[in-house]
Amino acid sequence: MQDQLKAVVEEYLPLRDVVFQTLRQAILKGELEPGERLMEIQLAERLGVSRTPVREAIRKLELEGLVVMVPRKGAEVASITEKNMRDVLEVRKALEELAVTLACQRMDESQFSQFDKQNHNFEDALKMGNLTEIAKQDIDFHEIIYMAAENERLQQMLNNLREQMYRYRLEYMKEEQQREKLVQEHQEIAKAIQTRDIERAKSAIRLHIDNQKLTISQRVKMEGSTEPKK
Repeated sequence: MQDQLKAVVEEYLPLRDVVFQTLRQAILKGELEPGERLMEIQLAERLGVSRTPVREAIRKLELEGLVVMVPRKGAEVASITEKNMRDVLEVRKALEELAVTLACQRMDESQFSQFDKQNHNFEDALKMGNLTEIAKQDIDFHEIIYMAAENERLQQMLNNLREQMYRYRLEYMKEEQQREKLVQEHQEIAKAIQTRDIERAKSAIRLHIDNQKLTISQRVKMEGSTEPKK
């Protein structure tokens, strides 16, 4: 566990929510690594809180699939497995195909210009080489599409999924040779939407997600991650 783990107290959030969000972000960013045990006493001491909010946070993280309970060992950070990754990306692909379809129909001229600005921001992030910033700019690109779709329920589902996706997004961004490919894929998606070509946009977003799935799958195999034992 990393020494920088600490709770950031926000006045408008109950303590249990602060602890939950702190642990959640630590897992998503890799500060708490797959397979790492989550000891209530140690976490409580590090975060400067009692064991109760830590226990509640671990239960919520288990429901999200970020934590697993192992017999005779207790709670530990869930491993990144092909099954979990596939489940998330299958849902994402279906939702994003709907998002680009609606964006093709509803995006206006002022929103089109956002793509150019965002692609420049993404390229700048690549030059900096900061993994977190690259992931942020990738999220911001897709956010343009979600907003243009003008469907609040769809946005809500995609935003919820985005948190689960963050873990896989960072894994994908670790592959430097894939980053330039991302620029091209973003440009193709943007061009398809700008020309209101729905089939081209759906094809582009499918390729975008399939490439991510393939790359992460290869990383999982290389790192020796396996499906949880029954």
